[in-house]
Amino acid sequence: MNQNKKSFGRLPGDLSKEELIARIIRVDQAGEYGAKRIYEGQLSVLSGTEDENVLREMADTEVVHLDTFNKIMVERRVRPTVLAPLWHFAGFALGAGTALMGREAAMACTVAVEEVIEEHYGNQAAVLAFEEEPELLATIEKFREEEIDHKETALGEGAEQAPGYPVLASVVKSGSRLAIWLSERI
Repeated sequence: MNQNKKSFGRLPGDLSKEELIARIIRVDQAGEYGAKRIYEGQLSVLSGTEDENVLREMADTEVVHLDTFNKIMVERRVRPTVLAPLWHFAGFALGAGTALMGREAAMACTVAVEEVIEEHYGNQAAVLAFEEEPELLATIEKFREEEIDHKETALGEGAEQAPGYPVLASVVKSGSRLAIWLSERI
């Protein structure tokens, strides 16, 4: 029965289970690295302000997520994305740039990124439920809840009051989706 369940969902040209799991691990590690860099950028501007503590709390969570995926990558022998140097720069620039626009814009960035990640992790969880990967599934579900907490925190900190919030959120979401697509593949 398990064999039928596994093979039933795959079509010719689909990724094998191993390729799928490697893609999930690679993109999630890249995303957590990008998130770490976004918070570093925000803190480079907002350190010493009333926002520093909330940003550091969220940043600390992202470091735990990144450390977890770094460990999983080594254990599973998954190569990282070759785009890591780009995410190093782009994440920091996004964080610093939105923080320079004001605290609400920094929070709007967090909301936009976390909404994309919430959906992304949700989609991965649905796939992993059929792949007999209970540990990876549990990790992704836990991290998804923590990302939702970040989104809720940022909303509570005034994200929607950022100037041009709908446009800013849309641009950040589009960039996040592109980064996910690229990191899965490259």
